[in-house]
Amino acid sequence: MINNKLLIIVLMPLAIIFSFRPILAAEPLTLESSIDIALKNSIVLNIAKEGTKSASSQKMEAITGFFPKLSTSYSYTQLNEDPFSKFMGIPPGPLSSMNGQEMPVGTRDNYNWVIEAKQPLFAGGAIWANYLANSIGEEAARLEETAKIQDVVQEVKIAYFNILQAQKIQDAANQSVEMLKAHRDVAENFYKVGMIPKNDLLFAEVELANGGQALVRAQNAVELAKSRFNTVLKRDISTPVELVDILSYQPIKQSFEDCLNTARQTRPELKISSLKAEQAGKLVLISQSEYYPALSLIGNYTRFGDEPGVSGSIFKDAESWYVMAVANWNFWEWGKTKFRVDASRAKENQAIEAFKELNDQITLEIKNAYLMLQEAENQISVSQKMIEQAEENFRISEERYKERVATSTEVLDAQTLLTRAKSEYANALGNYNINYVRLQRAMGNIWP
Repeated sequence: MINNKLLIIVLMPLAIIFSFRPILAAEPLTLESSIDIALKNSIVLNIAKEGTKSASSQKMEAITGFFPKLSTSYSYTQLNEDPFSKFMGIPPGPLSSMNGQEMPVGTRDNYNWVIEAKQPLFAGGAIWANYLANSIGEEAARLEETAKIQDVVQEVKIAYFNILQAQKIQDAANQSVEMLKAHRDVAENFYKVGMIPKNDLLFAEVELANGGQALVRAQNAVELAKSRFNTVLKRDISTPVELVDILSYQPIKQSFEDCLNTARQTRPELKISSLKAEQAGKLVLISQSEYYPALSLIGNYTRFGDEPGVSGSIFKDAESWYVMAVANWNFWEWGKTKFRVDASRAKENQAIEAFKELNDQITLEIKNAYLMLQEAENQISVSQKMIEQAEENFRISEERYKERVATSTEVLDAQTLLTRAKSEYANALGNYNINYVRLQRAMGNIWP
């Protein structure tokens, strides 16, 4: 018989083995996968998509204006008495006795079922202009959706590069703390053997504490950037974030004029503004259509009866039909049509001027982004040289301090200069990538 305790001891390790599941670390997010997540979760983009659906439906509604309208009605009418005809004024003769007599000519209960088709033949161009206006509206809505996609992509890219920039600054702060610790240790050893006064050691410890505080600020900046990134992606703000580091410097090859020409061809907002001006012109045509008569063709089929089955009566056939051409023309309404045309034309002029104003704004936006990009580019080269000089300066100061020919202050100043140079390089590199994103958005080619 097997001892129960022994069985438990044997089975427990097996249970631990079989219950073990390897915990795989989440792969770092790439910029492309981050954009995909944001586009799937974007509320703004969902709103724009609904706007596109609405515009498409309005276009389909406008198409129906070309086709005949079919309608039907069923009615019941009850008269106060059966309709009759009274014989009056019959001259003397065999029929004169009918004078004053009443003859029924209809029924008290009347049921009617009518089917009518109305085909517009001419509406002064309003139907065609309305279709064109709604077609333009659909295209504008699609471009609005494109613009919103580019806005989301810009937000994701900026949030992504902000994290990488903050992490670079954090790395510089980490390195600063490590160097300050090393210098503090050297100063402590010197103090123990009586080579430096206590003030020098205290000064090194104070600078180490300041470096630690700067590191905390850098860590908080990273966490805040990650929270902002999660917010842009519509994820929980505390979701862990690990990103693929793509922060690099790639010189731009386009001139300002090239960027401006690209924007005029691809910027969705410019196309939208142009389409709105064109759409306003179609609305002018719709208003002008009221100057002309409207022609239509009407076909009518009617069934009648004195019972709900509309199968006729002794006085009237069960069915009848007719075809009729109708012309309607409101030729005088005290200038109503003219005022409507004037209002539509004013809106068209307004849309044209808005397009011109938007073109100027986008030109300025591109100019600003281009200059900021050049500024960051220049700062990158300057910061790289500063790092080389600061590293050499720190190395020399540290060696001189160990040889007791330099003071602790000189070493700490050199270390501060090196940390500042690395932080400025990280800032310049991040700003360059962020301003390039803004330039791409200004040109309208940020995505795909």
